[in-house]
Amino acid sequence: MMKQFGKAPSGKRLERIKQCENYKDGSFKNIEETSVNPNNVSMFKMMKDMRNRPKSVKPAKKIPFVKTNLNGIEVGKPAFVWFGHSSYFLKIKDYTILVDPVFSGYASPVSFFGKAYDGANEYGVDDMPEIDMLILTHDHYDHLDYPTITKLKNKVKRIVCSLGVGAHLEHWGYAEAMITELNWWESLEIMNDFKITATPARHFSGRLFKRGNTLWSSFVLEVFGYKLYLGGDSGYSPQFKEIGDTFGPFDLAILECGQYGENWPQIHNFPEEMVKAAKDLKAKRVIPVHWAKFTLAMHPWNQPIKRFKKAADEEGLPYVSPKIGELYQLNQEFKQEIWWDFE
Repeated sequence: MMKQFGKAPSGKRLERIKQCENYKDGSFKNIEETSVNPNNVSMFKMMKDMRNRPKSVKPAKKIPFVKTNLNGIEVGKPAFVWFGHSSYFLKIKDYTILVDPVFSGYASPVSFFGKAYDGANEYGVDDMPEIDMLILTHDHYDHLDYPTITKLKNKVKRIVCSLGVGAHLEHWGYAEAMITELNWWESLEIMNDFKITATPARHFSGRLFKRGNTLWSSFVLEVFGYKLYLGGDSGYSPQFKEIGDTFGPFDLAILECGQYGENWPQIHNFPEEMVKAAKDLKAKRVIPVHWAKFTLAMHPWNQPIKRFKKAADEEGLPYVSPKIGELYQLNQEFKQEIWWDFE
C-alpha cells in the first residue's frame, strides 16, 4: 500500500527542480494565483455535500462501450481511442502513445472512493499494444495509477512526464534512462518531424499530504505534420491563449470537461470554459474527456457532456465525443451518437 504513494523528488532531480522559476518556497506554483478552495469552504461542509449527492452522480445502467482491437488499427490519419476519464490511446503513423492510463478500476488508492462505472473499465494492460511513448500529465491518482503503471512496464519504450513525476516511476522500478521529465515550455525532439512540448496548466499535484512536489502540465504534440493539444487537468486561464498563439491552430485538442465544482472553480474547467479554452487554442476540433468513468464531484455523471454540447453548438465549435473504446480517426466523417442520454 505504501508503494502506491510514490516518492518525493530528491538528489539531482530536486536540485533541478529548485532552479525552476515556477518552483518557490518548496513547491511548484501556478502562473496566476490559484486556490484549491478559494471560497474557504469547511472540510465538514464538503464532506456533508459529498454524502448528500444525488443518485444521478453515477449512471443507473451500464455505460455503452466498444471493444476495439488496438493492435489492428490501420495506419492513416491520427487515431484516438478513449478509455474513459482522462485515459486515451493515440496512433499516428506507426507510433503509439498512451496518456494517463488508469485501468485498476479506481481513481484513488482506496476501494471505497472513486470506483469505475459499470462498462467504463473494459480495457486493461493486456489490451494495450507495445507503447512507444507513455505520457503522464501529473501525479494525481486518477491520472497516475500505480497498479496500471507497474503492469505496463514491459510494454513501454519511453516515458515523457511532468518534472518530478519521474521520482515515482523510478521508485516503482522504471529505469531512469527511459524517462524524460519536462518543465513548462521545455521540448523533446523524438525524431525528425516529431516534437513534444510541456505547456502550462492551472492545477496542482500531490499523492499524500504535501502538494506541489511535482509539476502538472499540458502537452503539445507536433507530429508528422499534425498539431495536437493534450490538456491534462486545468482550470481556465490566459495560458490557453498563450499556447494557442505560440503553437496553434491545433488539428485536435483533448480537453477536460468534468469533475468541476463551485468549491474548486480554479482547478478544473467548467464545460463552458472548455469551449472558451478551445477557441483560445485555435482548435479545429475538440474531444471532451475527464468524465464518464469516476464520480469525483457533485454534478450528475453526464452533466459535463450535456453542458459542453450546448455551449459548443452555440459557438459553432466542431467536436466529437466517441463512446469509450470507439475508434475516431482525425477528420473522418464521424456519426455522433448521443450515447450518454440516460440518468
